[in-house]
Amino acid sequence: MPEDWENGGFGLYVHWPFCQAKCPYCDFNSHVAQTVDQDRWRRAYVSEIGRIGAETKGRVLRSIFFGGGTPSLMAPSTVAAIVQAAGAEWAFANDVEVTLEANPTSVEAGRFAAYHDAGVNRISLGIQALNDKDLRSLGRMHTADEAFEAFDVARNQFERISFDLIYARQNQTLADWQSELDQALAMAVDHLSLYQLTIEPGTVFGTRHALGKLRGLPDEDLAADMYEQTQEIAHKRGFAAYEVSNHAKSGQESRHNLIYWRSGDYVGIGPGAHGRLTLAGQRYATETPLAPGDWLDRVGRTGNGESSRQALTADEQRTEYLLMGLRLTEGVDIGRLGLANGLELERQINRLRDDGLIGRVGNMLAVTARGRPVLNAVLGTLLAD
Repeated sequence: MPEDWENGGFGLYVHWPFCQAKCPYCDFNSHVAQTVDQDRWRRAYVSEIGRIGAETKGRVLRSIFFGGGTPSLMAPSTVAAIVQAAGAEWAFANDVEVTLEANPTSVEAGRFAAYHDAGVNRISLGIQALNDKDLRSLGRMHTADEAFEAFDVARNQFERISFDLIYARQNQTLADWQSELDQALAMAVDHLSLYQLTIEPGTVFGTRHALGKLRGLPDEDLAADMYEQTQEIAHKRGFAAYEVSNHAKSGQESRHNLIYWRSGDYVGIGPGAHGRLTLAGQRYATETPLAPGDWLDRVGRTGNGESSRQALTADEQRTEYLLMGLRLTEGVDIGRLGLANGLELERQINRLRDDGLIGRVGNMLAVTARGRPVLNAVLGTLLAD
């Protein structure tokens, strides 16, 4: 009988922690470094793939995702070595997706051909805004023209391209965002990630906001209008929302992210990377040290980059599946919830359905268009004791 993780598939996440500069809104594990020993990092990644490969023999790898940080600062030879190491440990799916996140500076765009040769078949560009004024406000190091140029280079190298935009920015009007969204959809190939700006503690923006110095942010009503406008316009242009912030043409959804949202298994290597592995019927959450030097030293010293491997209870698995799966338009399979722990959800489901916040078709439970803006409240109800 197939194990539960097989409903989501199996993937590999590789975290590259370095950036040219830290963006003021970013709370990811990213660091600015003047020099990076590419050879040492390559050996560490390959070592970790070999270690976990020995525990997961016989699996089919559906995706590899190079995230960060700024993975387009990796040497193409490092990327190639990682892809080759993964291929030596696991069989690749016929449609294996190998994604690399990139910043659209002209220097990095010039490396796209080498990344393609290394095995990358999908690029995700961190464009974030389509005008220079807002790019400067967001702390981005590229101009709008550089973003367009990098996009054109990527389009000539890769069949699948995604790019990110942030909306609900400082002093952005509804008309501003509509115009920018129209421009983005006109240039989009198959996938768009459209994120509402969030102010996270511990970031530069978080500090400014706490001091009352981050002015011009939209109020809740305007932010909600921008969200609704995003859904409506993108859907009309053939980029339906398959997840809260992700839009794609049919069949072009991010296969790697679907592994997360469908509660598949994924290997997480690199500093600060998380993973989920099912071994001998038990699902584990894995973590690695946040500091790049700590992770690198740990791999070199012990041959194991994990800082923890925690067995997940049935309740924890249920909670994760709901938290992740209800972000998807397709929703979650109630049968998987029942198989995981046998808990009765009918009362909560019926209450939310009566309120028009959730719908059920057969065994699939999904948040409605009305419920999506209040997803956290929906989850709170479903996860209540």
